[in-house]
Formats: sequence, C-alpha cells, structure tokens
Amino acid sequence: MASGKTPTLALRSAKGVEVWTPEQQKQQLTFLPDTRFTPDQSKSCRAIVYSPDGRFLAWANGSTVQLCRASADWQTIASLPRPKACYLRFSPLGNFLMTWEVYTENPQETPKEKPNLFIYRAETGEEVFSIIQKRHQDWHMHWSCDESISALLVGGEALFYDHGTTGPGFKQVAKRFGGLRNGGLSVAPGPSPPHISVYIPGTKGAPSMCRLFKYPNLEMTQPVASKSFFQADKVDMMWNRKGNGLILLTSTEVDKTGESYYGKQALHYMTPKGDSCAIQLKAEGPIHDVAWSPKSTEFCIVYGYMPARATLFNLKCDVVYDFEPGNRNSIYYNGFGNLVLFGGFGNLPGYIETWDLVRRKKLANFKAPDTTLLEWNPNGITFMTATTAPRLRMSNGFKVWHYSGALLGEYNWNGELLEVLWQKYPTGTFKETPISDEKIAGIVSTTPVASKQKYIPPGARNNVAVTASGETVDKRPPIPGLPPGYQSSVQIKNSKRSKKANKAAAASTDEATKTEPASQSEPKLQGTKKKGKNIATVGDVANGIADKTSGPSTPSNNDDQKAPATGDPVKDKKIKTIQKKLKEIKVLKEKNERGEKLLQTQIVKMNSENQLIQELQSLKVA
Repeated sequence: MASGKTPTLALRSAKGVEVWTPEQQKQQLTFLPDTRFTPDQSKSCRAIVYSPDGRFLAWANGSTVQLCRASADWQTIASLPRPKACYLRFSPLGNFLMTWEVYTENPQETPKEKPNLFIYRAETGEEVFSIIQKRHQDWHMHWSCDESISALLVGGEALFYDHGTTGPGFKQVAKRFGGLRNGGLSVAPGPSPPHISVYIPGTKGAPSMCRLFKYPNLEMTQPVASKSFFQADKVDMMWNRKGNGLILLTSTEVDKTGESYYGKQALHYMTPKGDSCAIQLKAEGPIHDVAWSPKSTEFCIVYGYMPARATLFNLKCDVVYDFEPGNRNSIYYNGFGNLVLFGGFGNLPGYIETWDLVRRKKLANFKAPDTTLLEWNPNGITFMTATTAPRLRMSNGFKVWHYSGALLGEYNWNGELLEVLWQKYPTGTFKETPISDEKIAGIVSTTPVASKQKYIPPGARNNVAVTASGETVDKRPPIPGLPPGYQSSVQIKNSKRSKKANKAAAASTDEATKTEPASQSEPKLQGTKKKGKNIATVGDVANGIADKTSGPSTPSNNDDQKAPATGDPVKDKKIKTIQKKLKEIKVLKEKNERGEKLLQTQIVKMNSENQLIQELQSLKVA
C-alpha cells in the first residue's frame, strides 16, 4: 500500500452528506467522522460522487451542487445553482463535472425549453457547456482517456467536440454522426485518437448493427469492424481498459419464443482489428453479469439457472477456466485483477465467494445478508458491503471485509443510509499485494442472525406442542372462547359413527381370517351391501374388472390395496405392471374429458385399455 494513503468514505443519507475516516486498531477498523469536513445536513441529497483521481467530491443537496477539494482542508470550490440536479459525473481525468436534471417544459416562458445538462470546470466551478438532453439513460458526455475528444448522443445524432491544443472545445461541433435514434454510443479507452462504437437499431426487418470507427473517420463506409444481429431492443457496450476488446450484451424485453419470462439475451465480441464473433455459453438461462478484468486480458460471465455458472474467457473468446457452479449473480474485480468476488444479492441471501485468479483457488465463502451495495477498496485487499435505502429501509449500515472472509469493521446506521463510496485514487497509487491463504482474525458481527425456527402465529405460541416425531399439535379449541377439547354435537355424532364403522370393519376382517383355509394364499374379501347399493370386492376393483352392477368405489382405498397373489412371481409382476398402466390410463382419460391436449403416445396408451384388461383377466384365470 502506498505510504500515508488512507481512502476515506463518503456517506449520503437522510441526514445529509458526511466524510468518515477509518482507523486501524489491532484487527478492527473503527470509522470516525472526518473533523476537517463540514457535514452537509440537507435532508434531500440526491447524488454524490468522487472524481476518478479522488481530487474532488461533489454532491447535490436539493438546493445546490456542492463541489469541494478532497484535500487536507476539504475546501469548498463552488456552490453550483442546480437545485434539481439528480445525476452527477466527472470526466476521466477529473477536469470537468457533469450535472443532469429531468427535462421539463414551461409554455409560459420564452424559450419554453431550457438546458438540463450542464458541464462545469472542476478547478473553478465555471460553467463551460449546456444543452438540452432528454435521454434518461446514457445522458452523460463520453470522453476519451486523455479528454481530447468528447461525444454526446442527443436525439438520434452523435455530436463530437475536439478539446485538443488546436481544437475549438465546446464552442463548435467538430463531427456529427446521424441515424442513431434509439441507438447507442461509446468511446473506447486507450490511446488517442480513440475508437468509437455505435449501435444502430434495425428497422423494417433489417438486422441491428454495431460498428467501430477510428476517429475522425466516421463515414458509414469507413468502419474498422462491424457486427450485425437480430433480436436486440437494447445493447450494452463494454470496453476493456486498453480499448482492444468490446463486449456487446444484446437484450429484448420480450422473448417471442416463450422460453424466458425475462426476454432474450446474447453476447457478442468485437475488436478494432476487425474480428467479431458470438460468445458461446455452456448452459441455458439468463446472463446475470459480465465484467472485464482490469488487466484487459480476460473477462468473466455469470450465467444460467441457479446454481449459476461462471466462466473466464480470453481475448479469443476461448474458455480459460470454469468455476464451480454456485448461487451467484454478480462479479466484482479488485483494482489489480488478481482477485475476483462473486456475489449472490437481490433475490439471493448475500452469498459471497472470493477467488485468487492467479492460482484459480477459492479463498473464502461466507454470507453478508441484506447487501445492496459492494465496492472494493482501492488498495485491492478489503471491500465494503452496505445495506442501503430505498432498497432496504431497516438495519442500514456498512461493513468492511478482508478478502479472506474476516470482518474487519462494521457500523450500524441510525436511520436511512442511501449511499457509501470509497475515495478514488489514480492508477499506480497502491501497489499490488501478494495473495496468501492466511486467515485474518476479524471481529464478530453484532447484526442479529435470522432465526431458523418455524413461524408460529402470536395467538398459538403458548398453545402449540411438538411431538417426538416433529409433528406440531395445536392445543387451542376449535372455536375461540370454548374450553380445550370441546366438540359440537355434529362432531360427536361423526366421531361415534366413525368408531362403529371401524369396529365393524375390524370384526369382518377377523371373521374372514378365521374361516379362510390356512393353505389358501389368496385372501378373499366379502362384498357388503348398504342401503341397496352394491360395493364390489376390493380385489376386483384393483384389477379393473369390477362387476357392472357395483357402485363407485373409493379410489384412495383401491390404490393402496395390493393385487391377490397367484403364487407365480412372474405373473404377479405382470399383474402389477398392468395395474399401474391402467391407473395411468385413467388419469389420461380424465385429462381428455377436461379438454386437455394429449400427445400421440398418450393417445395410443389410452386406446390400449381394453387390451390390458383382457390380458389382466387371462392372467388371473390362469
């Protein structure tokens, strides 16, 4: 770690904005408010952001956008008059601050349309650019790494501005690229002049297309690479840090094949050298997350139904390593790319597993319940998890973990915590630390663990007993206000009738057992008559050859009754098989009567009922 560099934490909550400093005490991190920073106690802060190099901190408090210098004295640079700002973003080198607010019109004013995207110089707070930007997604200006080129997608047109030594800057549009209505734009990292990727939606049955251009050659006839595809309502373009690889995540809102409720997704790969291909995955299911390694030599994809798979690919889209399946839906690389963290958040209960990518070895596997936000520390050794509103409004707070799974520090927030950010630092500030298998001693979390006991309603908590077999018995009376054990007259009458029926059945069984010859192996059950209705013998019903004059029988009793033994094991096995088929045919006939569509094989099986009955009769007679 770089000497004297301790990243601070910026917190945005319902109380305002604060900056905290962690202090190491043995194996525990203690978080204390930074006394050099004056907290903003506004209760309607909408956004907060550090510049990529950590020099500046900006936040929108509902009346102004505050811009301050992240230094020893946290000096305020400017209070920008943007009360409705809800999105903030810095340029790659931190020289410009972009603010965006929801677009509105006022017919009573002239002009009725006013700019809602503003760009300020971070060093001074001077406004240098403003424009009407109605797009909610992809609202911000795209920059090259050295900030020599910027591009903005407005409506269906991409506007390019040249900020070089001889360029006009924001005063004049240097290049234009049209035909991008509902499309997308991305500027590649890496050396200048940069590569530009554009997404052109398909119309009237034509495929959608993504094309790469080398700035300033932006003519449609001058692409360096091109990839076309169908079924794409939206395309996410993800460059690696070096700008020599581009992943396209295409998705549709509705899957017309009906295979997925969440729409259709696909992955494609492109390079500025002209290569393009579709990324082949080994399992069906949704694509949960895609992430590039900071080393720009490989990327990872989490996909498939749970337990989801995770696979590493190289720049040729060849599989490098398959991680073991697990309950995961997100990927987080540390800043050096030697560690990767898989998380199972959202609809999963906070699973976390860390891996050493150099050795392809799992280092830890633990849980951080109710995690809504995760971010690696710039030092690449620890990371922070937080429970924030509005996703969860209870038990808000944050924790700091070591990559070995040790909990180093935690803080339970009183009220609603909205966002927590690590302070950023330029690349090279921290040195990569070798990864070891040593288990770090941490602290015990004070967060209550969810009970695994079965939920019992409040009214039954003192009237429920659990038997030795694990069965829950409710001791409460059937009607509130009556003493335990109370039975109505109807319940008493039904109980007596059941007892008499059970005694009669037991007596008839005993009588049949006494009169039956000892040498006879096949049991005989006598049919009985009640109120003029014939009841067939159970054995005949089970064999499917009940007398035509017999009334309906109880299926639950017939299913449990075994077929009479013939003394021949082979015949007994055939009888049992035929009975099973007849039972399945009965189910198919019920489905057919309800109007359900049957397969051809099911229809053939249903039509074989008579043949099976005849075969059963012949076996019984024989």
